[in-house]
Amino acid sequence: MKRQDRLAFGVLFSICLCHGINDLLQSLLSATYPIIKSQFHLTFTEIGFVTLAYQLTASLLQPAVGFLADRRPAPFSLPFGTLFTFAGLWLLSGARSYPFLVTGACVLGVGSSIFHPESSRVARMAAGNRPGFAQSVFQVGGTVGSALGPVGAAIVVGRWGQRSLGAFSALSVVSTCVLTSVGFWYKRHGIPRLASSHAGAIVSRARATLSTTRVTLSMTVLLILIFSKFVYLASFGNYYTFYLMHRFSLSIENAQWHLFVLSLSVAAGLLAGGSLGDRIGRKQIIWASILGVLPFALALPYMNLFWTEVLTVLIGFILSSAFPAIVVYGQELIPGSVGMVSGLFFGLSFGAAGLGAGLLGELADATDIERVYRVCAFLPALGILAALLPDLGGRSALRQPSPQLRRFRGA
Repeated sequence: MKRQDRLAFGVLFSICLCHGINDLLQSLLSATYPIIKSQFHLTFTEIGFVTLAYQLTASLLQPAVGFLADRRPAPFSLPFGTLFTFAGLWLLSGARSYPFLVTGACVLGVGSSIFHPESSRVARMAAGNRPGFAQSVFQVGGTVGSALGPVGAAIVVGRWGQRSLGAFSALSVVSTCVLTSVGFWYKRHGIPRLASSHAGAIVSRARATLSTTRVTLSMTVLLILIFSKFVYLASFGNYYTFYLMHRFSLSIENAQWHLFVLSLSVAAGLLAGGSLGDRIGRKQIIWASILGVLPFALALPYMNLFWTEVLTVLIGFILSSAFPAIVVYGQELIPGSVGMVSGLFFGLSFGAAGLGAGLLGELADATDIERVYRVCAFLPALGILAALLPDLGGRSALRQPSPQLRRFRGA
């Protein structure tokens, strides 16, 4: 393995690790909802709006951060963003009223909005001719971190309470150190221009045949698919523990472990989806993963505990495989705007989850928690819109690295 390849893999691993730390710390908010709900006597609607406040700051800034990074790269913005995560956790740990909870959630979200677009760009820089695989590894880090959040909440916060959230902020210091090292690599190699030219080279033949109208339509379809995917996943991230406790009389700790198993299936799906997208084409993965969960989603609300566990694992695995393919597909659709596309997609995923959490919380208050999963079951049907996407030829990109990439490897 060439020295440049080892270095790129090391950077990809570092970004994956920091994504895990970031999303672990971010997921503590939703993982502590049962404790916060009881302590502050909140309704499901109020819980939903805490999530909405967090998701809005974590989403609205992301496209702007990505847009600016495409034009004025900022290698050290990544460690800077961890300071907001640190501050948000401290605010949440000391909150004594509902407005302070919302404020802490907003500050926590700012850290995520800075991290995701730039870190996705770095993953693309280190990708070589396997952008789908690199995006999967990057996203798996975040999903594993999100999976560990409920475990940390069950073990630490469940025992020592809300104030223990401040202790987790020490992990942000580790992330700051690692991301500072990544920032020096980013600055020293001047990779943004290389990544953009590589993206353009991959899709030059397929993209040249697409009109502006077709590109706009394709981006709209991708945004709709992201919305449907993440609103459905929001029903699990925010209300799955309540669903299990209500329907099957599980304890908080047992319900959190079920959420952890679901998160692991999501991580496995992410890793599989990116690699398969590189091999068989991203459109095929997008189509199969979103529409493919429809029969499982429709059956889920009527199953016993065993089959609920089986179906949620299948849903998490299949549905999550779409996102790496969607992100890379969008980057190839608009070459030269890796950061902006990443920020738009990650931002929409956060915003859709926040909006979905608020609306689903109101639905749960107005009816019952089981109705949430009966309504959300129809969202994967929007996957049929993937038929409108053009084939950008992801398989040929894997077989034929760009001239710029070959020169970089030989440098």
